[in-house]
Amino acid sequence: MPRLLVAFVAAAVAAWIGGFVWFVTATGRSAQPPPHTDGIVALTGGAGRVELALRLLASGQANRLLLSGIGGGTELATLGHLAGVDTAGLTDRVTLGRYAASTRGNGVETGAWAEQNRIRSLIVVTAGYHMPRALAELRRTLPDVRLYPVPVLAVHTDIGDKGPGMRLEAEEYTKYLLTLSGLSTWFPRREPLSAPVMPGGPGA
Repeated sequence: MPRLLVAFVAAAVAAWIGGFVWFVTATGRSAQPPPHTDGIVALTGGAGRVELALRLLASGQANRLLLSGIGGGTELATLGHLAGVDTAGLTDRVTLGRYAASTRGNGVETGAWAEQNRIRSLIVVTAGYHMPRALAELRRTLPDVRLYPVPVLAVHTDIGDKGPGMRLEAEEYTKYLLTLSGLSTWFPRREPLSAPVMPGGPGA
């Protein structure tokens, strides 16, 4: 019996390591968006995500943009200034989602927004290491929407800079596995119990 247990643990560890190698390789790849989609969603919470999403919208890559998980006091003009994008002509096309406080919440919020705006194709913007888990959550709430991942990859500024780091990658890979298995639903809920109310006003 102990030998079987050791063999099982060894196999599980080997499988985890093999999967982790794939995860690190896959999340380090860049991707080009399609010529045009119905919408873009940026899962906020990391550097470069809002900036990239606003630039994609301003360049005509999509009709609408959801910035999911925006802090309560942040306004579109401020975000546009930080991104170097003039948002004056974009306010009617951008929704500031203030419901989500987690990746699971991003999925719920994006699902409500996509249904409201009849989105059938969607560019997904988030960090490269976060993309697999983000797509897993979004596919639950958007089963009929075609998703196009456009990751924000780490910019290496120093010789010793190796991106997000193995610890963060390992944590995210583990969360991804828990999401695929359905165990992530047992995580503490960080959003209100009520369904998200999507703002109807421009840049709201």
